[in-house]
Amino acid sequence: MSNPVAAPPPLEGIVVLDFTRVLAGPWASLSLADLGARVIKIENPNGGDDTRRYDLLPNGSGESAYFLAVNRNKQSLALDISSEAGQQVVFRLAAKADILIENFRADVMTRQGLGYEDLKQVNQGLIYCSVTGYGHSSPNKMVAGYDPIAQAESGMMWMTGEANGPPLRTGVSYADMFTGMFACQAILGALHARTRDGQGQHIDIALLDSAAAAVANYAQLALLTGKSPKRYGSEHPFVEPLGTYDCQDGLISLICGNERQWERFCKDGLERPDLLDDPRLKDIETRVANRDYTRKTLAAILKEKTKAEWVTKLRSAGMPVGVVRDLVEALTAPELRARGMVQTTTHKRLGPIEQVASPMLLSRTPAAPLTAPPLLGQHSRDCLAFAGYSENEIEALIQEGITLETKE
Repeated sequence: MSNPVAAPPPLEGIVVLDFTRVLAGPWASLSLADLGARVIKIENPNGGDDTRRYDLLPNGSGESAYFLAVNRNKQSLALDISSEAGQQVVFRLAAKADILIENFRADVMTRQGLGYEDLKQVNQGLIYCSVTGYGHSSPNKMVAGYDPIAQAESGMMWMTGEANGPPLRTGVSYADMFTGMFACQAILGALHARTRDGQGQHIDIALLDSAAAAVANYAQLALLTGKSPKRYGSEHPFVEPLGTYDCQDGLISLICGNERQWERFCKDGLERPDLLDDPRLKDIETRVANRDYTRKTLAAILKEKTKAEWVTKLRSAGMPVGVVRDLVEALTAPELRARGMVQTTTHKRLGPIEQVASPMLLSRTPAAPLTAPPLLGQHSRDCLAFAGYSENEIEALIQEGITLETKE
């Protein structure tokens, strides 16, 4: 039986005005772009998104790995929204758009006359998502929000790090990324709600709220007990063994999540059935209580073989185990390549580049084909034409410095 012909991406025909910079907001609009929405990224003509200057590539191109990572499948409109003419462009675009996302401080868009109450006058169906550090109803609503602060104030940082070390920020900006994902979820919910009555709404998403929500079961435990959890590094407070172990040539990560797995681990994986008779290792609770002994016992055994040997042997025994990879190893691994998670696009300035693709694999309405992140103002002319501007009007906006067109 042949596979059905793929339908268009789920959000094809949806238009997003994206006023976001750095990571939390762009992560939300990235997901919408991957799902097929037309995302018009509105950037200041004087430099654009802050991350265009972060982590510059060493080839002298002036391009930023940070910006490239989170702005695929988007169009760039360079626009001075502090000007009256620029604000008029926004109104004309908003009249045709479905979604607007912004991550300025709480008063910025309102001061420009571009707040939700302003723009819904030209489009009652507009879904307007604001992403801030603390939220529009917070006493700290005017305080700038960044991932490290949200991690610190939400308890996320307190939980991260080695048992005897200080609190640590996660290696990736997870508070920003969770915020972007929550924003995208809320937007999709608002889109569905709009199908019932045609009405848009304002969505208020905060980094601190999102980071607190992401603490999940640990937050629930703290609320029930009144105690904050300890730091466990790569280990786990309730499961043992879980974590990383040294082999002859590097680290593996493994977990025994229940007693059936522990039995297979000892008998078939390690070929040490005698461990099942050790009263200090009899069940998860006992192994957690005797964590130092458990880890010392297993560490001595696992040090006897290579990573590949253990992964092959333990997976044959049905165990969840993997090699601890660096990023280059991870991104060239056959598991990711087989899933199409690294794809090649053609960048206007860099030429062919590899990029991480969307992980959202839909069988009937697949994600949009990958397109390279835009240069600043690369699509200004197209976006202004979409808003209804004539060629002469666009030329005037370029000459006045209201917009910028990159032609290279």
